[in-house]
Amino acid sequence: MTVLECIGNRVLSLFSQVGAFTLLWGRTIRQLPNIKWHLTIYQMAKLGVDSLPIVSLTLLFAGMVMTLQIVDILLRYGAQSTLGGAMSVSMGRELGPILTGVVMAGRVGAAMTAEIGTMKVTEQIDALRCLAVNPIAYLVVPRFVACVLMVPLLAFYGYVIGTAGGYAVAVWGAGLAHFTYVNSIAVLTAVGDIVYGLIKAMFFGGIIAVIACYEGFHAESGAEGVGRATTKSVVTSIVFIFICNYILSVILY
Repeated sequence: MTVLECIGNRVLSLFSQVGAFTLLWGRTIRQLPNIKWHLTIYQMAKLGVDSLPIVSLTLLFAGMVMTLQIVDILLRYGAQSTLGGAMSVSMGRELGPILTGVVMAGRVGAAMTAEIGTMKVTEQIDALRCLAVNPIAYLVVPRFVACVLMVPLLAFYGYVIGTAGGYAVAVWGAGLAHFTYVNSIAVLTAVGDIVYGLIKAMFFGGIIAVIACYEGFHAESGAEGVGRATTKSVVTSIVFIFICNYILSVILY
């Protein structure tokens, strides 16, 4: 009975969290007409522009390593004419959005959760309510819109950087002709490969923002509680990103 009770409590807790998360998502969507653009632009600069270095390093070396792993095999079987296209499609469809989402979940999601969690612990959110300021409109909506707009832009930037890293390894390292790499990108890459990847990134950005804000609003008192909320935010965001990626891949492709 103790084991069954434990399982039942976990299931009830899971459904309770899913329900609260869904309610927060709905409240965020309802508050979109009341968006404060000056806060949103600030968050776009803080969450997006400041993430350029880590996104650049991650996608650049991902593209270089992936090319390094497959270029010898393609050269061995005479399929080097597909290398650029394979890199472009993989970066546009999967690696660009996924790696950008994971990096943003670790950097941006953790920062948002810690910030809002600290505001909750120090009763700043209660102070906003006393001033007749909606915390959802003031705190969540600007971060939500900033993530939805900036994560796709960073994913596209990562696609370009990753493909360029593959070019460097293929042309300068393996001796592949410049025309062969570039022409295969033009031949094998469709517009949908890039656009669908950006659509994925939009969903990833929304997931990161809402989960981070949810965990911040429900952080327990004390530094330890904020730390646990931050860790849970990052882990939950990454898990939901992979689940959402599979669902969107089935729908889009």
